[in-house]
Amino acid sequence: MLDIADVLHGWARQGRAFAVATVVSVTGSAPRRPGAALAVDENGSVTGSVSGGCVEGAVYELCRQALGDGRTVLERFGYSDEDAFAVGLTCGGVIEVLVTPVRPGQEPYARALETAAGGGTTALARIVDGPPELLGAALTVDAGGRSGDGFGGPGALDRTARREAAALLAAGRTGRVTIGADGSRCGRPVTLLVESSVPPPRLIVFGAIDYAAALVRAGAFLGYRVTVCDARPVFATPERFPGADEVVVEWPHRYLGATATDERTVLCVLTHDAKFDVPLLRIALRLPVAYVGAMGSRRTHLDRLRRLRAEGMTETELARLRSPIGLDLGASTPEETALSIAAEIVAVRNGGTGAPLTGAHRPIHATRPPLGARRSAAY
Repeated sequence: MLDIADVLHGWARQGRAFAVATVVSVTGSAPRRPGAALAVDENGSVTGSVSGGCVEGAVYELCRQALGDGRTVLERFGYSDEDAFAVGLTCGGVIEVLVTPVRPGQEPYARALETAAGGGTTALARIVDGPPELLGAALTVDAGGRSGDGFGGPGALDRTARREAAALLAAGRTGRVTIGADGSRCGRPVTLLVESSVPPPRLIVFGAIDYAAALVRAGAFLGYRVTVCDARPVFATPERFPGADEVVVEWPHRYLGATATDERTVLCVLTHDAKFDVPLLRIALRLPVAYVGAMGSRRTHLDRLRRLRAEGMTETELARLRSPIGLDLGASTPEETALSIAAEIVAVRNGGTGAPLTGAHRPIHATRPPLGARRSAAY
C-alpha cells in the first residue's frame, strides 16, 4: 500500500476512511508483485491496481465490503492458465490479496503513510498468514530500525518482526518473511509482508550533452532523482536540463568523491573524454553502486581500459564497467540512445537478459530472488 501512499495520506488527512487491498503473494504469471495495492474510499473513489485489470472489479467489491463490516480478509484469485480466462485472469497465475479497512488516524498506518508520502524511509510489516486473531496486524519500522508499535502478540514476535523488517528496509526491498509465532524460527509459522518505502534512487549523468538531456527525461520517468554534472558552466545549466533535479558545475571526479551514493545509485558517464572519464571511473568502479556505464565507441572503450589499467585498476574492477553503454537497439538519436541506456539499467536492476521475449523460455514476470541472494535496493 505504500506505493500509493500519497493518495491514501491525502484521504486520511481529509478524514476519509478507506479499505486497501494489497497483493501479498504471487505464483505463476501475474503482472503485479507483492506490495501492489488498490484502495477504495468511503465515497467509492478508487486508486491503484492489484492485477493490471484482471480482477479489479472483484477486489473493489471486497474493499467496499471491508468498509461496511470492518473486517480484514485474505482472498485468493487465480486458476491454471487454461481456466484463468473464465474468471478474468487472462494471463493465468494466482495472487493472494489482503483487504484491510483503515480509519483516519489509525496507527500504525497513519505514521507509515505520512512518512512514505513525504518521501521518507519507513517499512510497514503486516501479518498475512498465521493465527486468525493476528491477521492484518501491523507495525512500522523507521530508518534506524526503531518501532513505536507492535502486533499485540508475544513480545518476541514483535522483536523478530522488527529485525526482519529493518533488514528489508535497509535493502529498500518489499518481500515476505516467515517466522515463528513465538518470535523464533520454530513453532507455528507466521508470514509477514514487509513493504519498504525509501527515497528515490539516484541517477547521476556526467556530461552535459544532448544525449544527457534525453537520458534525464528517461531517468525521471523511471523514478530516479537525476543529477547532471559537468565541469563546463556554459553547458551545465538548468535551462538545458529542465527535467533534472539538480545541475552541478564541477569536475566529475571531484563531485562523485564528495556526493552521497549507495547500492541503488546509477552512474552514466557520457563525456567520452579521457581527461574526465579516467579520474571519474577510478572512483566510480570502486564504489558499491548498482550500475556504472560509459559512452564511447569500442575503440574509445579499449583506450579507456588501457588508461585505467595504467592507473592501477584491477580486472575485477574493470569488469563492472558497462561500455559501450546501453543495449543493442540500433539506436542513433539521443532519445533512442537514452532508451537503450535505460533498458540496460532496468535489465541489470531486475536480472533481465535484454533478449526478446518472443521465443524465450522464461517467465515474463520474473520473481526476484530473496533478500539473502541479492542486496539491490530500489531494485
